[in-house]
Amino acid sequence: MVRHMRGSFDEVTSVVKTALITGLAIIAIAWATPEVFLPRSVAVLAPALAIVLMLAVRFTVRTYRSRQVAQNPDGERVIVLGAGLAGRRLISNMLHDDRSEFAPVGLLDDDRSKRRLKIEGIPVMGTRGDLAAVAERTQARYLAVAIPRADSDLLREIQEQTREAGLQVKTLPPIEQWLRASDPQATDLRDINLEDLLGRRAVELDQEAIADHLTGKVVLVTGAGGSIGSELCRQIQRFSPARLVMLDRDESALHAVQLSMTGRGLLEGEDLLLADIRDEARLQDAFAEIRPDVVFHAAALKHLSLLERYPHEAWQTNVLGTRNVLHAASAAGVGTFVNISTDKAARPTSVLGYSKRMAERLTAYYAETKPGRYVSVRFGNVLGSRGSVIPAFTEQIRRGGPVTVTHPDVERYFMLIPEACQLVLQAGAIGRDGQVMVLDMGKPVKIVEVARELISLSGRSIDIEFTGLRPGEKLTEVLFTQGDSHVSVGHPAMTAVTVPPLSMETVQSSFSHSDASRFLMMHEGRGFNAPIEV
Repeated sequence: MVRHMRGSFDEVTSVVKTALITGLAIIAIAWATPEVFLPRSVAVLAPALAIVLMLAVRFTVRTYRSRQVAQNPDGERVIVLGAGLAGRRLISNMLHDDRSEFAPVGLLDDDRSKRRLKIEGIPVMGTRGDLAAVAERTQARYLAVAIPRADSDLLREIQEQTREAGLQVKTLPPIEQWLRASDPQATDLRDINLEDLLGRRAVELDQEAIADHLTGKVVLVTGAGGSIGSELCRQIQRFSPARLVMLDRDESALHAVQLSMTGRGLLEGEDLLLADIRDEARLQDAFAEIRPDVVFHAAALKHLSLLERYPHEAWQTNVLGTRNVLHAASAAGVGTFVNISTDKAARPTSVLGYSKRMAERLTAYYAETKPGRYVSVRFGNVLGSRGSVIPAFTEQIRRGGPVTVTHPDVERYFMLIPEACQLVLQAGAIGRDGQVMVLDMGKPVKIVEVARELISLSGRSIDIEFTGLRPGEKLTEVLFTQGDSHVSVGHPAMTAVTVPPLSMETVQSSFSHSDASRFLMMHEGRGFNAPIEV
């Protein structure tokens, strides 16, 4: 016998079909046996009565079973926020899954038309504003957020309300990540994480354009052992390139990325390239042998405060190193070159920002003077990358604090590592020659709020200490330089701008390799008048 959801259209249809078939059978019997008297009304009344009785019996039995199931004394008492489709399915699965750790005791929904509604015997007890009262009345310990499209602002409000009500909050992941596309289970519930609170979501990609760009091509990634470089390699691999060459100067980083991609860390094969982008001759030889079709240049020094102290290192890696990669790629006949930049290159005030701005302009110069397509991609901080605030705060919390923040008003743009790399691939596929593709970073987030959220998620009481802005650091980062002309690229998550090209000859006439202090003086404004504007 086919089983259906109680009261569903499919169930009613099956019952009606069964009754009608029975009625037709009765009529056939009456015609075939005229000697047996059977009133004509029986063929009509019997199916109708059967339909009513079958539905009534089913309703009674299932209601009784649901009430028995709902009595789960060992389950953690949970209030479900959201009486929509996700909430209804979640309630049903909590009640009917013998392994469920949760016992739903009530629903909340801001749609007042759903008041007095019951789902599987569980009542809608009010709106989100009634959370504290409902929690006290039901003695619940958890709030399950069954709103798959909940934005970061709503989740922050909910987290604050649950904190005041003494509840622990669980949430369903975005609908794209449900383990069962239309049937969320209690096992899908998880803790709210920092990504939820910062509002970063999956991006829509033009998979066909990226595949055309990478499939069957020889792809080389510099800085392949870093956070961005390694994730780029993992994502590029899915598009079946003819060859993926991973370049880094850190052998341990190459070992880690190979292990994450293949499950084997033997450092074998011709696709691991141990080299330093500062070594121009080594790059020339390697690129001439490999002849890459596509290059993603992710190698860079990125720690602002260290580069303020050692500007010569920024010059050697971020400027000369980028020039070396550009020159080697151009000489090898590269088809597409993607330079990965940073939001600190927009209106730069630090050594890091100026060095990356110059890298953008060098890339634009090659776009203007060399065959192939040369683009840059600019974005902000990446959550969880090595050296970012998240691992630093997490370690400080683990040690018991304090968590150090430079200034209470300092704010930054954030995005996820996979999200950033997806958009880098998209920018490489659709970016036009010489453009700087600026990724949509959403709204900037105060660093102190990130620290507070991490402390809250840890469940510990940790102090926050303000240390003061570091040299070259801004309160707020920007994504565009004043006067930039914005160009639509046909993708909602990115915009293109142009930067003036800068030849290496011009740079070398302004800075000697050994006089890195003048590079620092330029952004500090201590009397150095360069013939170029960065």
